Amino acid sequence: MAQVIDGDGHIVEPREVWTEYVEPAYRHLAMQFRRTPAGRDELWVNGENRDDPTINFAASLIPRGLDDPTRAEKINSDDFPAAAHDPRARLKLMDEERIDVAVLYPTLWLIYGDITDTKASAAICRGYSNWMADFCKTDPRRLYGVAPMPLRDVDLAVAEMRRAVKELGFKAVFIRPNPYNGRRLHDPAYDPFWREAEALDVAVAVHSSYFTHMPTLGEDRYRDVFSYHIVCHPFEQQGACMDVICGGVLEKFPKLRIGFLESGVGWLGYWLDRLDGHYDKMRSFVPWMKKSATEYFLNNCWISMDPDERTLKAMVELGAERNILWGSDYPHFDCAYPGIVREIEEACEGLPDSARRNIMADNARRFYKLEAEERSSGFALTAGGR
Repeated sequence: MAQVIDGDGHIVEPREVWTEYVEPAYRHLAMQFRRTPAGRDELWVNGENRDDPTINFAASLIPRGLDDPTRAEKINSDDFPAAAHDPRARLKLMDEERIDVAVLYPTLWLIYGDITDTKASAAICRGYSNWMADFCKTDPRRLYGVAPMPLRDVDLAVAEMRRAVKELGFKAVFIRPNPYNGRRLHDPAYDPFWREAEALDVAVAVHSSYFTHMPTLGEDRYRDVFSYHIVCHPFEQQGACMDVICGGVLEKFPKLRIGFLESGVGWLGYWLDRLDGHYDKMRSFVPWMKKSATEYFLNNCWISMDPDERTLKAMVELGAERNILWGSDYPHFDCAYPGIVREIEEACEGLPDSARRNIMADNARRFYKLEAEERSSGFALTAGGR
């Protein structure tokens, strides 16, 4: 039976993350759901009400929660599935769905870049990662957390990365693709961050979300939820991909491992063609680039696919077989639950055996450096074989 590693799953933070793990001085700026008399949950972030009357935010955090507007209006945070916040329930779901290992990202805290106070951002990141470390202790062979980086202050981010890796044992950290303090990801101000990530040999995931107040490509034109959600993920990730490659980050720090998650894989072929075309014809503008964008990407970068994409085979044929991750996105509204693994198996039908193994497990193992964990613990990453 094929091995399966969920390279981009999610939890939905229970209230105790913000009320027990975050230092008291900063709890008022963390995430809160506040129940209205009508039974609707309003999301508060940075001390601000972020309610959007066009969408029930809670409904977007459960599988297929937005498929029926009448039903969606009745959903609140009490309806979040146990597997979204309870590690034992998550392991049970993973067994049912035949997922061997899950690498888990936040949900509400994906918009941590909206916290403008740098000390508060760092403190809430610490609290979240401490909770996530406790979550994963339930089965550290199968559950892996990813630590958010408070990149508004580079020194604080470097310190938190060092703590998360050395003290908490995290295999990966994540940042947003959006500009922090108006700075794109290749700004020299970030060099200490990239240098430390390379020295620690930790994966850096770039993970977007909608609903943020950070500068977002397309936001000036598309503000309705449907359109904004379509454009914000791929546009921001394409920009981040261009910045770290054409901005010279990977030339400066050639051992970095960077992943661009939850924006699909189909844009990769077009984007690399476009970057390579400009490099061929305008390379005098980027003298720090010593090779093509495609070479940088295939050597240092990973990208996560959506199982319903029709371009997967084309991206494999273009040479990205070892760069494509699969993520369930559980428990969010676009997750195909039940039937999570069945969907990725169907998506990989017709691909070479090597491509199926890479996409379903081996690429995630390489990106997150899970090989050593498998060898040292002696467990087999095969469903039913632990």
